[in-house]
Amino acid sequence: MYFVGPHVSIAGGLENAPANAKAVGATGFGMFVKNQRQWKASLPKKGDVENFRKAMAANGYEPRQVLPHAGYLINLANPDDAKQEQSLESLICELKICETLGLTMLNLHPGSSLKLISTEAACDRVADALNRALAKTSGVTIVLEDTAGAGGCLGSKFEEIARIIDGVDDKKRVGVCIDTMHTFGAGYDLRTKKDFQNVMEEFDRVVGIGYLRGMHLNDSMVDFGSHRDRHESLGCGKIGIELFQVIMQDNRFAEMPLVLETPHPEKWPDEVALLLGGRQ
Repeated sequence: MYFVGPHVSIAGGLENAPANAKAVGATGFGMFVKNQRQWKASLPKKGDVENFRKAMAANGYEPRQVLPHAGYLINLANPDDAKQEQSLESLICELKICETLGLTMLNLHPGSSLKLISTEAACDRVADALNRALAKTSGVTIVLEDTAGAGGCLGSKFEEIARIIDGVDDKKRVGVCIDTMHTFGAGYDLRTKKDFQNVMEEFDRVVGIGYLRGMHLNDSMVDFGSHRDRHESLGCGKIGIELFQVIMQDNRFAEMPLVLETPHPEKWPDEVALLLGGRQ
């Protein structure tokens, strides 16, 4: 089965996310587990947890079909120790919320060196912080998302992701999410089936396909290798539709969340139907 759907809103309560996903025909989805503009939040109350789990069951979803996204404020590579600690505490908070809700993964941007330290030193800071976060939590895998590479952001090269993973002690609780727009923006060409297969071979050689836990399926508003992060609706950007057709015919991407972060919610039902229709 292919777990396809958008990153949906939690407005009005976490329990609304599954219904929002179901409304667009999704077989999987992404979500935040708290206000992503805030550093910390309280753990959900017992009643809220029960309502979320009931909504998941009522709409036919299991935790493996959901890839929650951590807040954008978190920067584990920050060279300022106090600010890195604030990010670490925020990550631990979100991991504990996921654990409370019964969710098993949390997608995380690796962070940015802020161009103040070397890329290698920044990757090592991230790995150290991940070790501390994993030691204080249980049951939730941290899924590192690749980036387009703007502003000193880590993860635009597979070697950077590999270095972070190499420094993580519990490798069973670390994985990777490939964002197609970010990958394209970082300089990995995905526009044809051959291009995509070449990139996946490189990912397997450098990182390991076994670490892949999900994907973000987005077209690109900006050119190949731009190192900019601008998402576009499927088939309407610089990547084109062939990539997404190829992904939906590749069994390696079954049984993992394939999350749309495309910019036009009114198109989500058609995008979900387009992707799932590729399986027929």
